[in-house]
Amino acid sequence: MTAAPRPASWKILLAFGVIYFVWGSTFLAIRIGVHEVPPLLLAAIRFFVSGLLLLAWMRFRHTPWPSFQQWSAASLLGLLIFVIDYGCLFWAEQRVPSGISAVILATIPVFVTFFAIVLLRTQRLTFRLALALSIGLFGVAVLMNRSFSLGELPIDRRGAVALLIAALTWSFATIITRKLPLPDSKPMSAAAQMFSGGIQLFVLAGILGEWRGFHAQAVSWNAWFALVYLIIAGSIVAFTAYVWLLHYESPTKVGTYAYVNPVVAVALGHFLGGESIGARTLLGTGLVLVSVVTITTSPAKMPARANKPLEIEEVA
Repeated sequence: MTAAPRPASWKILLAFGVIYFVWGSTFLAIRIGVHEVPPLLLAAIRFFVSGLLLLAWMRFRHTPWPSFQQWSAASLLGLLIFVIDYGCLFWAEQRVPSGISAVILATIPVFVTFFAIVLLRTQRLTFRLALALSIGLFGVAVLMNRSFSLGELPIDRRGAVALLIAALTWSFATIITRKLPLPDSKPMSAAAQMFSGGIQLFVLAGILGEWRGFHAQAVSWNAWFALVYLIIAGSIVAFTAYVWLLHYESPTKVGTYAYVNPVVAVALGHFLGGESIGARTLLGTGLVLVSVVTITTSPAKMPARANKPLEIEEVA
């Protein structure tokens, strides 16, 4: 069978531009949305609609429908990733600047590597990894330390803790993903996770009373545009570009979005969102990015009998 020809360079560059800048810009879009729409309700609408549209598209392309076991596994990941991780992110962005939120969530590769070393023992701790992990955690400490502000306003502690919970939850979900019976089709798997996560977010928003007092007609066009942008650009277009790129580029190269997105988010938060960038933000961001780049470019060193190293997956 003849291999598919490699696409034109401009298409590859365009796809990289989408995952770099669209995913980086979603943090500012979330911040705009949660100022007018309750956070869990906003997240519920985003992922329910995104998942529904993606499910419909997959069925239109005759992708097999998930089995009961696969739906159960997708629902578990929907709880971890979309309810806890994204729920914490949306809630935190009412209190924490979008750029800082992106930087703290950029520590996901740090925590995934930590879990792989300590819990699963599928990766061996080297000096390089130990140094990278220490730098990343120190970068987060710089951002969260209220007595080390370097002239900037302190970050809301509850929001920062919520973001750390989000990063840890995503990392744990990454660890268990390979052990769950998910659909073979990555887009179908992502659609099922988003759809089930959206339903669970609707239920949680109702339990917490976010429906009470919410009036859709009072929401501005800016917030509605932010929601539409999150659904179409953030969840569908960028994810499609990501999956498409994986067919033509190495996962390591595609995974560079992990340290480009925070830079984009910090820049957009400053220039479009009016968020300040001071010495603390620059120092913390720099430390986290050095850590992530070092970890994602380190050759995997595994103990005997270990499984292959874990890959960090983006689903939305």
